[in-house]
Amino acid sequence: MKNIIIVLLVFFAQIINAQNVFLTKVEKTNENQDKFLYHIIETNDAEYLGEIEVQGFSNDDAAVFSQIYKKAKEVGANSYTVKPFENVDGNFQKFNASNYRLKLYYISSEKLAQEQGDLYLFASSSKDQKISINRKDYNLSPRTYLKIPLVSGEVYTISTKKLLGSTIKIQKGTKNSDQYYQISSARLGNSTQNDGTLHLKSGDIVGLEKSFAEFLSVIYQETK
Repeated sequence: MKNIIIVLLVFFAQIINAQNVFLTKVEKTNENQDKFLYHIIETNDAEYLGEIEVQGFSNDDAAVFSQIYKKAKEVGANSYTVKPFENVDGNFQKFNASNYRLKLYYISSEKLAQEQGDLYLFASSSKDQKISINRKDYNLSPRTYLKIPLVSGEVYTISTKKLLGSTIKIQKGTKNSDQYYQISSARLGNSTQNDGTLHLKSGDIVGLEKSFAEFLSVIYQETK
């Protein structure tokens, strides 16, 4: 009986965390080999291709983005915008990570907005995450991110402020490229010397690919 209850709890937990991605509209397709999928604001120079709807909530953001990426590439999209739902009074609803729509586009890479050389830090842990940037403390709530404009020539030291936690140093790039990192909480990791031992890290700072990072900036809330 106990085993049956455990199985049922696991089953219902999977239902609660299920997230489905549907290609709900195809206006046209585009043949291109672009590997990126960027969030854009201005669509004047973009070609509209179709729409995706995401239903349900999941904490596995990478898996959700993978599904969205595959659907977008089916029509040759390399960019998207959020399409808000409307209320009965005609006003737009606030973004809901459990149900949202994306409009898919193709845009020439030359038409993409120029990056400013900003730093983005995303909090992926289930609890509040404290970090330090040049000895200034910040508190990031789960599923939020911090955006900091970088100054040329200045070195930024980012730390998880915990024993055995990660610390990195970064600078603004010469090409003003934005930089994206994910802050995670304690975890077990394999030894770098492959000796079979496990080491506890009390906080990690991991670099992110631009497409996935921009997706997180859509579904997470910015910390001001």
